[in-house]
Amino acid sequence: MSVSPNQGSTGGGDAVTLTGSHFTGTTAVRYGSRQATSFTVVSDTTTDTITPSGHGAVPVSVTTAGGTGVVGTFYYLPPPSLRIEPPPAGPLGGGNTVVFTGLGLYTTSEVRFGTQAAVFTVDSDGQLTVTVPAADSAGPVGVTVTTRGGIASGVTYTYLNPPSLTAVTLDSGPVDGGNLVVITGTAFSYTTSVTFDGTPALSFRVASDTEIDAVVPAGTLGSADVTVTTLGGTTTAADAYTYLGRFAVLGGASVTNTGLSIVTGDLGVSPGVSITGFPPGQVNGSIHNSDAAAVAAHADLITTYNDSVGQIPDAGITGDLGGQTLPPGVYNAASSIGLTGTLTLDAQGDRNAEWIFQIGSTLTTATASHVLLVNGATARNVIWLIGSSATLGTDTDFAGRVLAQISITVNAGVTVNGQVLAINGSVTLDTNRITRPW
Repeated sequence: MSVSPNQGSTGGGDAVTLTGSHFTGTTAVRYGSRQATSFTVVSDTTTDTITPSGHGAVPVSVTTAGGTGVVGTFYYLPPPSLRIEPPPAGPLGGGNTVVFTGLGLYTTSEVRFGTQAAVFTVDSDGQLTVTVPAADSAGPVGVTVTTRGGIASGVTYTYLNPPSLTAVTLDSGPVDGGNLVVITGTAFSYTTSVTFDGTPALSFRVASDTEIDAVVPAGTLGSADVTVTTLGGTTTAADAYTYLGRFAVLGGASVTNTGLSIVTGDLGVSPGVSITGFPPGQVNGSIHNSDAAAVAAHADLITTYNDSVGQIPDAGITGDLGGQTLPPGVYNAASSIGLTGTLTLDAQGDRNAEWIFQIGSTLTTATASHVLLVNGATARNVIWLIGSSATLGTDTDFAGRVLAQISITVNAGVTVNGQVLAINGSVTLDTNRITRPW
């Protein structure tokens, strides 16, 4: 004799088949003390029943004119309960594994995410391992688990769109890292990692679904890919960030200083070996006399110069830049350029705005000239490419990275928010303040 299945919901309503003998003329079927909701005698050996509600293990009895006999035991199972081990989210394409924990899961027969059935493994009465099915669109769906004891619901799983990366602001910084950048894009809510050329960010915070604040790790000079990985997928923005060098001042042949110049950033020379005037000059950084760091910085200077001078110009410039306001772009001068008065560089609200000035020969600024950065413009994103030499006049307030083929002369009282880097010649300082802008 048997009861099949011998487990079911405490709420009743399960179809159960009893197998035995002498069932003809059955007048009653009981589960414990309760009569079956209904029964049908199929044959002398088979009776189909619908269970009443109940609890625990109960005997199943059949009553005929010849008496009452127990066919077997039926086990009432409580409805299952479950939760998804966090986080309850994943990619649209599915295929990821999640773990359900709870109670009463041993008899699980079906798992669904919305209307989609999932493949699962019963690990124990308290755990299921589930492979998430694919979905047609992003958003939350209800999860249901069906067992002999009933259906568990009330759990939500969220399908995620893959992330996209729009911008990194500011998009450049020191090779040593440690600076904060803002990454903008979409679908960032479940971000699990942020990397720069494969190196994890020192830390990051998901500010919103469209913004991540990240602390940049140390890297190598040059451009770096930025990758954001979420539970919904991975996106990579190629060359989205640039690691900039440590040097505020670099000479090809020599660096010479007169007076109390203050250099914030490293100072060096390569391939030359002459550095004089420190002290009295002060370097808030390290001095590199044709060492490995200076050699690497000189090579990077040449690469940066060549890459920038190869950019296609947006506009031509001639004569003197004083009194002009220029938007971001690549500006080309076939010969020499002067600056008398104020040149305004307007970023128009874009903190990643860039200016490249391709100057065929010399750059000369008059006394007390000024480069003014407005509306989000940053000195790190202004590059002055000098085909021969640059001379910054007395008391000039200059901004940007000066990259000269030959030499750079910085006259008395000049301040530079940027870099002065000479490829082949010398850098000459005189009571100046040179501040690397990162």
